Amino acid sequence: MASVLLPLPLPLPQLSTLFDCCRSRKESSFPRAVYNSNAISSNSGNAHHFFLGRISGLCETGNLQESFRVVEEFAGDDKESSDAFVLVREALGLLLQASGRRNDIGIGRKIHQLVSGSTRLRNDDVLCTRIITMYAMCGSPNDSRSVFDAFRKKNLFQWNAVISSYSRNELYHEVLEMFIKMISETDLLPDNFTFPCVIKAYSAISDIGIGLAVHGLIVKTGLVKDVFVGNALVLFYGTHGFVSDALKLFEVMPERSLVSWNSMIRVFTDNGFSEESFLLLGEMMEDDDDDGAFMPDVATLVTLLPVCAREREIKAGKSVHGLAVKLSLDKELVVNNALMDMYSKCGLINEAQVIFKLNNNKNVVSWNTMIGGFSDIHGTFDLLRQMLAGGEDVKVDEVTILNAVPVCFDESALPSLKELHCYSLKQEFVHDELVANAFVASYAKCGSLSYAERVFRGIASKTVNSWNALIGGYSQSGDPRLSLDVHLQMKNSGLLPDMFTVSSLLSACSQLKSLRLGKEVHGFIVRNRLERDLFVYISVLSLYIHCGELFTAQVLFDAMEDKSLVSWNTVISGYLQNGFPERALFLFREMVLYGIQPCEISMMSVFGACSLLPSLRLGREAHAYALKRSLEEDAFVACSTIDMYAKNGSVALSLKAFNGLKEKSAASWNAVIMGCGIHGRAKEAMVLFEEMQRTGHSPDELTFLGVLTACNHSGLIHEGLRYLDEMKHSCGLKPSLKHYACVIDMLGRAGQLDEALRVVKEEMSEEPDVGIWNSLLSSCRIHQNLEMGEKVAAKLFELEPEKAENYVLLSNLYAGLGKWDGVRKVRQRMKEMSLRKDAGCSWIELNGKVFSFVVGESSSDDLEEIKSLWSITETEIRKMGYRPDTNSVHHDISEEEKIEQLRGHSEKLAITYGLIKTSEGTALRVYKNLRICVDCHNAAKLISKVMKREIVVRDNKIFHHFKNGFCSCGDYW
Repeated sequence: MASVLLPLPLPLPQLSTLFDCCRSRKESSFPRAVYNSNAISSNSGNAHHFFLGRISGLCETGNLQESFRVVEEFAGDDKESSDAFVLVREALGLLLQASGRRNDIGIGRKIHQLVSGSTRLRNDDVLCTRIITMYAMCGSPNDSRSVFDAFRKKNLFQWNAVISSYSRNELYHEVLEMFIKMISETDLLPDNFTFPCVIKAYSAISDIGIGLAVHGLIVKTGLVKDVFVGNALVLFYGTHGFVSDALKLFEVMPERSLVSWNSMIRVFTDNGFSEESFLLLGEMMEDDDDDGAFMPDVATLVTLLPVCAREREIKAGKSVHGLAVKLSLDKELVVNNALMDMYSKCGLINEAQVIFKLNNNKNVVSWNTMIGGFSDIHGTFDLLRQMLAGGEDVKVDEVTILNAVPVCFDESALPSLKELHCYSLKQEFVHDELVANAFVASYAKCGSLSYAERVFRGIASKTVNSWNALIGGYSQSGDPRLSLDVHLQMKNSGLLPDMFTVSSLLSACSQLKSLRLGKEVHGFIVRNRLERDLFVYISVLSLYIHCGELFTAQVLFDAMEDKSLVSWNTVISGYLQNGFPERALFLFREMVLYGIQPCEISMMSVFGACSLLPSLRLGREAHAYALKRSLEEDAFVACSTIDMYAKNGSVALSLKAFNGLKEKSAASWNAVIMGCGIHGRAKEAMVLFEEMQRTGHSPDELTFLGVLTACNHSGLIHEGLRYLDEMKHSCGLKPSLKHYACVIDMLGRAGQLDEALRVVKEEMSEEPDVGIWNSLLSSCRIHQNLEMGEKVAAKLFELEPEKAENYVLLSNLYAGLGKWDGVRKVRQRMKEMSLRKDAGCSWIELNGKVFSFVVGESSSDDLEEIKSLWSITETEIRKMGYRPDTNSVHHDISEEEKIEQLRGHSEKLAITYGLIKTSEGTALRVYKNLRICVDCHNAAKLISKVMKREIVVRDNKIFHHFKNGFCSCGDYW
């Protein structure tokens, strides 16, 4: 009986001993003969011993029905004998314990009936107290209360039993009701069994005020030094977040048990003090003069392993695993399950599978943990089918379904989701609210909104969580406006949004870029004080960032008192997404100075910023930092590194980063192939494409986009068309607009304009976007096809009537053909629409700083020095055959004026400035916002030879590597 009042249950054989110890410490009205085994006659001792041994054996094997029959027969044969009474009482006590342990309330009720039918037995306080405990263990606290209420005079043990019954069944308000009733209506004082139950109840109902009053009562009764009470108080303060108070209590405890150490470790882990929990573990295992060393038990390990899983601390997790093996606790089922969970959440699914396969005593938690560990649909459903084929020993339950549903998150998983839903309908799992909500959300993610609505309508009693599932599903669907409509329906039903609702609504507003609606949601959040939730606050930040309101986002961010890593990452990536890479890097440095350790997401933003600036030096520093922090092991960080080097013009470093990976994912193959593609290194891209398949990775849409980009920039038409055919027919992949844009640009720039137009009209299943028409118009300009160019331009003007670039392309087409009237008409139209052509701008990075130059710039402090060096350089390259290509100037002016304009092109200014500021042999890296013109391309080739420099120019389409008078693009761009 007493064990149910402890924070952790004692083994059943110790219960009677503990009960007797309690009795000896408190005055009791129980007859002493009840506890005295000497009352049994020694003449019949052997027979009695055999009888109790038989009952105990039957209970241990679970044969409770036979055990009850034997006791019932024995009681019927000799009801008057004192010896028989004692034996029956002890046998029924054993049987009650077994009934509670095996949750067999049927046998328990029969015992209760037998006891009630006997005058002597029904007046036995110990036996009746055990009946209260039996009902509690069987989950029937109302029956416990009925037995308790039947007592005329109740002692402390019976009060403790009924309070424990409510506590065991998590009826915490009833615990407090009985506690108050006991101290107000009786003279009994709570003891070290009462207080732990009461403290637990106050922890659960979050009533810190009354809990503190109970602590005061404990101090007054002198029980504060009791180890059981002390353990409960430590957990109470830890539950409410008062970690320092819990630690003070723990430190002043005169006596500590293993439960005490476990309680304090749990306080640390529950409140996010992961490092402190492991330090305390080490302290616990140290031998000292006061307490001695305590070795971890099952409770210790299952408290620490979830921390390793949550923090993704695989090294610490493996250490705990080693400790479990050393202590022979790794075969304990709960430890085994916790190890599987830790390995799977740390991304080591193979290690989790090994533990799972070696476990010969799997329960439903084992299967559920392993199913939840898979992130792919095939692994999840294969294991689920194995579980179903395992027979009746382990049955699928609601948790199994909840663990399997999350892998169904796109359209391809819809058949599997329907299969799972059908099974859940047959087993009636969908009546569980969590299961129904999970299906609503997954159907929406898979694009089947009609099924999501159908499941939602089938929920009999819709809670806020049910509405949240549908609203959240819609916010992630193709039409987030639906989530706003459902929100109105929810309000009309009388339910108010909670933090999850508003987060989904903010996500929908962010996708729609609807600042007005988003501000309305923000207003509701402020009025209802929901911004205190960190997730909601970050969702508000994301809204303003997605809507381009960076100033507001910065003000909100600055107002945060406790800036988390997630909030820093949100703002840093926000600046990056809105085209402010310098600001993103500034905030990253500030975050590090603030003491926040960057994570994988942080480094991806940094690499993205270095790619946009661009800045090879900063990128290399960021790469070194990622290596130092062991962050490059993450697949996404690795891909970002490869991409950063490629976009900074160093395909060699990009390849080096790729080749240095221990495990090459499909994403890393895609990144390096695309890197080669944008540098026009088609042969290397194609070799990588073949090698990728040889290593067992199947190419996807991004792989083909990379290899098509490579073929496009190298003019490999035959190969490009072959890859498009392979994508459609061999791999069964559907080309997107981006794939067709590559092919059409490839055909158009090669002069096959009619074939490019045929692909647009006959092969594409989707309507061409502005990118495709823009590419065609650019090709018409290159090959001076006025008739097709005018038709394509008309399409562009329909789709994007206010984009200056479209008019500039048509104007350049007219200028190339010498049709200056057409040029003037287009420019007049631009003037009327207040459209301005983007000025050519180039950047160069020198010693970690970025210098920019605009075409025709005349305000630079170094302009005279630049002009002087260019004059010398131009003279030298003229000796090698350079002649200004005035066709690159699309203005009706004199040849001399055209030549002078060519001298002011931004890439020439940047290259010349680089020659001035760097030493001989230093490679120059220049970046331009527009495509490089023919004249600058010719000049750069000859400059690389005269100055013996490597010059890398990245325009808005491709990288050009100039060296020894040649360009990597082969003059095809």
